Amino acid sequence: MKIKKIFLSKKNILFLGLICAVFFLIQSPVLAQEFDCLTYFTAVGCPHCANSDPIIFEQTLQKYPNLVVIEYEIAQQVENGPLNYQVSQNFGVNLGIPKIIFNKEDNLVGDKTIIDNLENFLNQNHNKQCALTNGQEVFFNDLDLASLPGKPKIWRQNRILIKTGTGGDNKLLKQLLSENLNEFLKIRDDLKSIKPIKVALSGKSLEFDHAIETMGWIFQWRDSDLNGFITETGQDNEPTENNSVNNYQEGSGLTLFKIISLAAVDAVNPCAFAVLILMLITILTYNPKDKKKILLAGMAFILSIFLMYLFYGLVIIRLFKLIQALASVRIWLYKILGVLATVLGILNIRDFIKYRPGRMGTEMPMFLRPKVKKMISRATSPKGVFIVGLFVTVFLLPCTIGPYVICGGILCAFDLLKALPWLLLYNLVFVLPMLIIVGIIYFGVSKIENISGWKDKNIKYLHLVAGTIILLLGLAMFLGWL
Repeated sequence: MKIKKIFLSKKNILFLGLICAVFFLIQSPVLAQEFDCLTYFTAVGCPHCANSDPIIFEQTLQKYPNLVVIEYEIAQQVENGPLNYQVSQNFGVNLGIPKIIFNKEDNLVGDKTIIDNLENFLNQNHNKQCALTNGQEVFFNDLDLASLPGKPKIWRQNRILIKTGTGGDNKLLKQLLSENLNEFLKIRDDLKSIKPIKVALSGKSLEFDHAIETMGWIFQWRDSDLNGFITETGQDNEPTENNSVNNYQEGSGLTLFKIISLAAVDAVNPCAFAVLILMLITILTYNPKDKKKILLAGMAFILSIFLMYLFYGLVIIRLFKLIQALASVRIWLYKILGVLATVLGILNIRDFIKYRPGRMGTEMPMFLRPKVKKMISRATSPKGVFIVGLFVTVFLLPCTIGPYVICGGILCAFDLLKALPWLLLYNLVFVLPMLIIVGIIYFGVSKIENISGWKDKNIKYLHLVAGTIILLLGLAMFLGWL
């Protein structure tokens, strides 16, 4: 039997090589498939973004299957705000939102511009390069998704990648955007499945069927491109994503530590101590031996303070929501609040170094004190104390409003119902020292004169404690540490 030898010519070798290359590309869609790319800046709560968001996420992504959208949301994701300034400087566009950046020559700013021109641009151009915030333009296949700054979301058709931490496997992230998921996830059984979260847009939210977590990212997808895609969330533009995945959202501005710290600064304010002590002294003058009336009067006063400050907090949040309509302001809102906290801390530390009663911003001004004293002297019953307490809060505001404004600025990203529990917590911490003082007097642990003397003796140290706390908090907010 003769064995026929096969000798491969150079032509045959090239032909086989070409077949292998085609086979490799078919098996590696991440490398073979080319995507168009755009970078989109938007904000939850922005009325103009509410017009352009559905065009991009509901219509355009479904019509153009090879389109990838890199989204930077700047209202709930505070660290994305500076990136809006950076990309505006590097690509020569204004700070306004919504805006789409294609490259240094092509961009669309404003909802009407996006709605009128986006589809025409995509039909006439194939924008293969992604515009990065640092001014670079990189082909999507060469882009390292894991190294993108801030907290972007990467969209393609009915899939989304949400950056929640640091790190990530760039190859895996691109595979999740491009592979046949049913087949790919059978191979990658190491990926952790989690409950899908709603992703907030301006005025709407998107729901997904499935979700997995991987190295600082959440990947979500839907089984259908049509069913249950858009869900209305109401006029307050509920930040569904932030509330659903609080553990994953870094830099949203809201943490338990911040709220308690701000409330603690307010709670040790000498103003509030002084007014409460003055109120108790008045009650004692009329009822020196009736401890029950002292207790009821103290609780009535504290309740009136609590309710009025809760009302003030809701008003502050509402005002900040109006300010958020100005894109140029909202971008820097968190840093502005950090600066305000820093200044307030410095003013309190100044009062420790060189104390002078009645300085604006840290204590009740001297010209208001006689009016408060006169008003309080008329209260002789728990009912009267409650009514007087409602009015006294107005005079307390000049020395207690600073931390509360900062708190309201943080909570303004949420609708009022979501912010209410945080306001309740803040005000509970705020009145806690007052409750302790009333308890001490009622149970006879100490006399009002002793507490008043302790307050006067240690007033400089109260300013030091409050100043140190809010100064550190303000610096951390401004520098992005919290």
